[in-house]
Amino acid sequence: MNNKLKEWLPIVLIILLVFLARMFVFSPVKVDGHSMDPSLHDGQRLITSKISSLQRQDIITTKEPDDESVYVVKRIIGLPGDRVIMKNDVLTVNGKTYDESYLDDYKQKFKKDKLASEYSYSTGFQEQAANATSFTNDFDVTVPDNKYFVLGDNRLISKDSRIFGFVDKSLIQGKVVLRFWPLNEFKIF
Repeated sequence: MNNKLKEWLPIVLIILLVFLARMFVFSPVKVDGHSMDPSLHDGQRLITSKISSLQRQDIITTKEPDDESVYVVKRIIGLPGDRVIMKNDVLTVNGKTYDESYLDDYKQKFKKDKLASEYSYSTGFQEQAANATSFTNDFDVTVPDNKYFVLGDNRLISKDSRIFGFVDKSLIQGKVVLRFWPLNEFKIF
């Protein structure tokens, strides 16, 4: 009996450590939809860290405030207390202009053909883009304490804080730290 315990103890400890890490440290996530295009794509697999600090422009997973059964992947744009202004596709936070180079590809395609070819999979998205006057509609918000303002990178079609409101810190699952699938798109964030 003692030998069996010595054989199984390392395996049980490893399983316990993996379980505890999964519960308190990291979580696997699958991207569902196109709201984070072009940065992340439908079907990609990610790892989120539950213990990382949250900074502006981090990609996170969170529950939607208006339907907490739905998890979404979004980018933090405004931290608690920030004044966030979007005017003419230029992001300003607390008076400082922020570069959103991760949007450059889609902004150029929007100027060229209103993303008609990118949205070939959805006539509804094509119509929405055709009627848009800018890639990101103008807004001016101040983020309340303990809340975050999040946006999808695909600003024309993303359901985000502009629709469901500010995200309470308690709803945030974690910060995206790794894309592991597909393997040829592996990336550490």
